[in-house]
Amino acid sequence: MTKTIGFIGTGLIGSALGRLAVAAGLDVVLSNSRGPATLADLVAELGEHARAATPAEAARSGDLVVATIPLGAYTQLPAAALAGKIVIDTMNYYPQRDGQLAELDTDELTSSELVQRHLAGARLVKAFNNVDHARLASRARPAGAPDRSALPVAGNDEAAKAEVAQLLDLLGYDAVDIGTLAGSWRSEPKTPIYVLPYAPPIPEDLTLPDAQRLFFEAPGNPVSADRVKELVSAAVRGPAGGYIPTLADS
Repeated sequence: MTKTIGFIGTGLIGSALGRLAVAAGLDVVLSNSRGPATLADLVAELGEHARAATPAEAARSGDLVVATIPLGAYTQLPAAALAGKIVIDTMNYYPQRDGQLAELDTDELTSSELVQRHLAGARLVKAFNNVDHARLASRARPAGAPDRSALPVAGNDEAAKAEVAQLLDLLGYDAVDIGTLAGSWRSEPKTPIYVLPYAPPIPEDLTLPDAQRLFFEAPGNPVSADRVKELVSAAVRGPAGGYIPTLADS
């Protein structure tokens, strides 16, 4: 049974998950690349169920560990400390941020297979990668709620996926098993299930700053398990990686 979640990375997704975990009664051990002292404000916000640590300490402390750093830094994940652990991979490939990764550009591996190769002793499960932090934080609902959303999970270890599905349920989401890490591309950037189904509609005539403001302030939409299955089934594999809009695009 999961009682403590270790976090390697406390950016937007990591912080949102940390808040959901504490709200669900779990303990969290937070870490980032800049050191425990930089997490004082987040720890103070989360209260007695949170503490800061180094990545290796967070890895060793968690019953489950969330890896939520830029994909280009995946080799910094502490492989030895994560051996034997269930690791939730929230990471996505954005070449403009991560640099070009040949194994991904040629479709030799999915991004999660690349991370699993580095974390050879861990049991990796891809989850929480297809929803933005604002919706992740705001769309959590109790089990059975009519507007509860579902999220896809992928992994090679069935028991690990089942444990991650239990965590999703505790945090307020249904889980849809989409298969192995080899098929995890179906929830990656530019696929039908990535971000947009959960997000509010954005008028095409808005400037990029106004569109971004609306995107993060509007509540968005629930996405059922059946809809997740439908969208995942419709995915067609194209060039790997997403694109992060910038002001130059407006």
